[in-house]
This record gives sequence, structure tokens and C-alpha cells, in this order.
Amino acid sequence: MKTEISFASKMENINIIEKIVDEMSAQYNFGTEIYGNILVAAVEAVNNAIIHGNKINEQKNVHVKLEIDNDLLKIYVGDEGEGFDFEKLPDPTLPENIEKPHGRGIFLIKHLADELKFNVTGTELEMTFKLH
Repeated sequence: MKTEISFASKMENINIIEKIVDEMSAQYNFGTEIYGNILVAAVEAVNNAIIHGNKINEQKNVHVKLEIDNDLLKIYVGDEGEGFDFEKLPDPTLPENIEKPHGRGIFLIKHLADELKFNVTGTELEMTFKLH
């Protein structure tokens, strides 16, 4: 199973990824915990692509690809932004970062997904989830 979709960088388009995850969960009978992890991580990734990657520029798109193979779900989320150095993200658990309103998305995704990878430029991430 493979699904690919692209959509404009508008905040209201976050519901597109929510709907896709809901439909996949119904079709493949994700467990409650796995469903929650996938939903939160996917929404965070799309949110980051819209806000930080594409700077909420509606002329730029977010690209999402989902693949299920055996018991693995891979979700790719890409943007058309400048990219970023994912090796140099500040730790949101440090005292100086605790009260900052941003900076927790990648941290959350790392803890919810079974595996997280970035492309070289930081414009696409790949999340892997074990479904069973």
C-alpha cells in the first residue's frame, strides 16, 4: 500500500494528514497506542513543514508519502523550504528551552516513531513505525 499527496502550506490542511492516518488505522486496525503515536508524529511533521519549512507560504507545498510493507509503516514528509541542520536542534528539555513556544516537534517525533531519518538538506523526514 502506498499513498502520496501534496497540498498547500495552509494550517487548515493539517486535517488532511489526520484523515489519512484515521483511514489507514481503520483499514489496517492499528492498536490504540500505535495509532496515537502515528497521528501525533505525522501531525507534528506536517506542522513543521508548513510553519518552519515553507514559512506558511501557500505557494509552497508539503509532500507526504505513506507506505505500508509487511508490519512497517513509513511516512515521508517534505517541504519546499531552505532545510535545516537537524544535528543542531536545541534540546527542548534543557532549562533555557523549557518555556520556549517552539522546538518540541522533532523531539516528540523522535520519541514516538521507531526510527527517524532526515535527507541531507533537512527538507524531508522519514518516520518508521512498527505496526505489531
